[in-house]
Amino acid sequence: MEQGFVKVAAVTPKIKVADPAFNAKAVSAELEKAYERDAKIIVFPELCLTGYTCNDLFLQERLLEETLEALQKVRNATKGHDALVFVGLPMERDGRLYNVAAALQDGQILGFVPKTNIPTYAEFYEGRHFTKGNAETVSFYLDEEDIPFGANLLFICTNMKGLKVGCEICEDLWVANPPSTRHALMGATVIVNLSASNETVGKDAYREMLVKSASARLLCAYIYASAGEGESTQDLVFGGHNLIAENGSVLVQSKRFVGETIYGDIDVHRMLSERRRMGTFGEEPDADYLMVTFELQKTETKLDRVFGCTPFVPTDERLRNHRCEEILSIQAYGLKKRYEHTGLKSAVLGISGGLDSTLALLVTVRTFDLLGLDRKGIYAVTMPCFGTTDRTYENACKLSDTLGVTLEEIDIKEAVRVHFRDIRQEESNHNVTYENGQARERTQILMDIANRENGLVIGTGDMSELALGWATYNGDHMSMYGVNAGVPKTLVRHLVRYYAETCGDAELSAILLDVLDTPVSPELLPAVNGKISQKTEDLVGPYELHDFFLYYMLRCGFEPKKIYRIARLAFAGQYEEETILKWLKTFYRRFFSQQFKRSCLPDGPKVGSVAVSPRGDLRMPSDASAAAWLAQLED
Repeated sequence: MEQGFVKVAAVTPKIKVADPAFNAKAVSAELEKAYERDAKIIVFPELCLTGYTCNDLFLQERLLEETLEALQKVRNATKGHDALVFVGLPMERDGRLYNVAAALQDGQILGFVPKTNIPTYAEFYEGRHFTKGNAETVSFYLDEEDIPFGANLLFICTNMKGLKVGCEICEDLWVANPPSTRHALMGATVIVNLSASNETVGKDAYREMLVKSASARLLCAYIYASAGEGESTQDLVFGGHNLIAENGSVLVQSKRFVGETIYGDIDVHRMLSERRRMGTFGEEPDADYLMVTFELQKTETKLDRVFGCTPFVPTDERLRNHRCEEILSIQAYGLKKRYEHTGLKSAVLGISGGLDSTLALLVTVRTFDLLGLDRKGIYAVTMPCFGTTDRTYENACKLSDTLGVTLEEIDIKEAVRVHFRDIRQEESNHNVTYENGQARERTQILMDIANRENGLVIGTGDMSELALGWATYNGDHMSMYGVNAGVPKTLVRHLVRYYAETCGDAELSAILLDVLDTPVSPELLPAVNGKISQKTEDLVGPYELHDFFLYYMLRCGFEPKKIYRIARLAFAGQYEEETILKWLKTFYRRFFSQQFKRSCLPDGPKVGSVAVSPRGDLRMPSDASAAAWLAQLED
């Protein structure tokens, strides 16, 4: 419950058709298991107190009476327990039969939600027994209790921000205008679906697609519980395919034909963040809703949910390779448009032998190939100075030669020394002026060569550096088109590796792999024994941590404590908690203080769901205070 996490369950009990007493015991037994896992929302299948496949037995008075008794038993099984439970049953109201979900909590019946869409096609013949559910809420009297009955019910947790639960039943999901759409527009962040969806070849994939798309389109969590073992197999087989999805991703799904209960940790606050971010989510529908309140104990949910260390990088190799190819294409086509617009035929970029400049060069080469331009029009400029090592210098030269671009070498030591004399900077004083003087000298050279060759300076800095402000203002911070501006550092590595693995050139591949093995460094301080002395991640922190922080802050809107909590889970065994906290504080300090650099970024393509362009995703004041964010980490 803390920080928006709620543990939920989709349960398929083994039932007997037309045996409500047995089924009530089965449901109650499964409830006990779910309570032990601390599930707060527990969803059972459609008509599970009788079985979905009763057919004309639904018309029998005896079955309906037994079902009400079974409901009372399940109701009693919820007493003293901290969970919202949904269970399916047939109910008679005013001489008509309805397919209903009962919402139960701590021994109370909060409401009955009838199925809105009654299928009468193919193997489904529900119209023979059930009436279309009413949307507007009416009173239903059960044992002298007045219980709300209607599809337009929302169940609202009064002591957890944003936890609003809407309910629909099976076919309701498959139609053009599902009740869940109205529910979400009225504020529901969680949709539960009690279903009895039989298995046919390929239907599981379609079912999964429906659940994923509903959760994506409605910016909600979706809990789908389907009928399984025990249903009649006279003509159909039910596989108990349960799914829990959130914002277009399936968090967990069951194996079919095994009666598996699944548990998932949904994040309600993330859904709220998504809706705040998307101004087109929609207007509230013109519908009368009854809001039914309930309360749950506010405790910290023990998380089973897994958070990957690299949220920008898919773990699946096939998907990762597809993503890399797609990103390289976005970068190249963005630059291609700029060349088509300007009519220029040359490009200038600083090549250091490091990751970022390597990726920028690969993208530029791809762009020139797309345009049919001579690669010799690409001027790869290496500018050795005080901190340049043989390894990076040689890789820069070999990479340029292998790709067939024009390599220019300009040693900037003497120019920088003249500049230091002009501004009274001692060369022995290795302060920020010493470092930035080199970076700005390099940028001046690139700009002037671009003028000489009538070309564009291609920026090499990546999104992670921009987020941290790890760039020299009006130095490597500046270019005429920044092809890497939307690519985080953790993804840069995979793009270069993908290129190495797919280029079909053994020599080029070897160079790229050595670049990948080189420590990340601006090489602005003198080398020690010929090796890099200045390692970026020793100074600002590991990029894999900063990319993790960046994703969950900007993409998900998480607060600092929540990011710290999930980072401890994601990086357990890799970093001590104190180390994660240290670099998280550093991240917030730098992210806020360095916005002025991002406020005047050159053009560059967005490639993923997170970007820091001042013209697009991040309209942030340069003088905003980080105090509120940092204060939470001091508690």
